[in-house]
Amino acid sequence: MKKVISRVVLAAGALSLTMLAQAAGEDTIKVGLIAPFSGPFADYGKQMEGGIKAYMAQHGSTVAGKKIEVIVKDTTGPSPEIAKRLAQELVVRDKVDFLAGFGLTPEALAVAPLAEQAKKPMIIMNAASSAITTKSNYIARVSMTLPQSSAPMARWALKNKIRNVVTLVADYAPGIDAETAFKAALTEGGGKVQEAIRVPLKNPDFAPYIQRIKDARPDAVFVFVPPGEHTIAFMKGYRERGLAEAGIKVIGTGDLTDDHMLAAMGDATLGVITTFHYSAAHKSPENAAFLKSFASANPGAGRPNFMAVGGYDGMAAIYEVARKLNGDINGDKTMAILKGMQLNSPRGPIMLDAATRDVVQTEYVRRVEKVNGELFNIEFDQFPNQKDPGKP
Repeated sequence: MKKVISRVVLAAGALSLTMLAQAAGEDTIKVGLIAPFSGPFADYGKQMEGGIKAYMAQHGSTVAGKKIEVIVKDTTGPSPEIAKRLAQELVVRDKVDFLAGFGLTPEALAVAPLAEQAKKPMIIMNAASSAITTKSNYIARVSMTLPQSSAPMARWALKNKIRNVVTLVADYAPGIDAETAFKAALTEGGGKVQEAIRVPLKNPDFAPYIQRIKDARPDAVFVFVPPGEHTIAFMKGYRERGLAEAGIKVIGTGDLTDDHMLAAMGDATLGVITTFHYSAAHKSPENAAFLKSFASANPGAGRPNFMAVGGYDGMAAIYEVARKLNGDINGDKTMAILKGMQLNSPRGPIMLDAATRDVVQTEYVRRVEKVNGELFNIEFDQFPNQKDPGKP
């Protein structure tokens, strides 16, 4: 009899624990953050997570009466298969409400079919190939696309008598997007791409490419390579091989003079002109608050960059959805709210285009300058309300 009672008590206890776990789950909004946190692109994940921490430090860890839980998954990237497996685990086992992050296009593309099948909202915080949002109706992007930065760079170049250009891009979807958009805008305005160079995404040796650029003697070289080791290596080679002395300017997307890497790149970047949606030197109350919160929430992490802003704004979008749905997250209702959403970002006002679910934002023209002994991307011109020209 005692054994029977014990079993009943144990069963009741187990049931209570199950109910408590379910209740805890119902009181939590889970965000699965998929990005590289180790390997050559480790800073991508760390910057996005840093931006998320900054947002939550400012706005609290609860919204609509529910606690926000961020579950971090490392792809070691670029690793599409690992990203897909991690997303499956997050959806099936962890039962996340949102998939988020995605530092690299191949990883985002690998997860897109899963988001579509599971009707799981997927918030892109960096990956910048135009095609990504077309691969699932449940994807929204708060970051950027490469054509969004590249086309304005071509228009600025033409306005400033830069007409003959060699392009150098990383040989994967975002790089090809950047090359295509830049060339289209430049040739439309009467300019010419003398040579289009594509370099491997992994471990490129820039020396022979830089010599080719020097031999071609263009007005400028337009560059897109992922920020980090690639940008440091390119700028070092540019200076050492005398392209500046040969009168060949460097122009590109803001990845080239990434805020987080500027100190490591040093004075080789002085005078480089880029178009981009965010600079740590951007003057606004929202950016001042972001920089303060990032420093407080991420001691020792250094200067935040555009990926940190992507993480910050991604969380702002998630919080806004949670408020409007009173914490009851539903895939279709979430996407309806995201379409047309407007946010006051550290970069300036942004909107998610209702038709494409891609961000609409100002692209700033910036020059690397030294301010109080530190290198910054100083904004001096702008192209407002830029949609992604890589889509119809």
